[in-house]
Amino acid sequence: MKQSSTIFLKLALFLMGAPILALAIYGIFYLAGNSVDPNYASNLYPALIIMYISVIPYCTALYQAFRLLMLIDNNEGFSNVSVEALIKIKYCGLIISGLYVVMLPFVYLVAEKDDAPGLIIIGMIPIFASLVIAVFAAVLKRLLNEAIDIKSENDYTV
Repeated sequence: MKQSSTIFLKLALFLMGAPILALAIYGIFYLAGNSVDPNYASNLYPALIIMYISVIPYCTALYQAFRLLMLIDNNEGFSNVSVEALIKIKYCGLIISGLYVVMLPFVYLVAEKDDAPGLIIIGMIPIFASLVIAVFAAVLKRLLNEAIDIKSENDYTV
């Protein structure tokens, strides 16, 4: 397989990870220090902590996706290492979803104080996005396991 087809995906992974890391380093500290209303601080800080913790599984999932692309470049896409990377991506997606489910009550309290019901729907976006990624990784893992089994059967018959 040509490496040019995976270069675009590697670039996309970098473009997905760089803003999150920049936000984690600079943006969250700025937001925590410059809250608009001090009444929100009791609800804002737990949400910021959860957002900060969610950066770890997010970056781990991006690294595993990069590792998977490197395996595809080396023609080792149908291996157990690829299956392990997909398992880790699935668990990272589930962890992120769980963290944002825990954060949802704090979003509700802020939405209640600010009278903004749309904020709750916006708070659900990371939950469903990470669940979709986790389910997709689980499906790919199952398909990859079946492909590895078929490949090993073909290797034994030849």
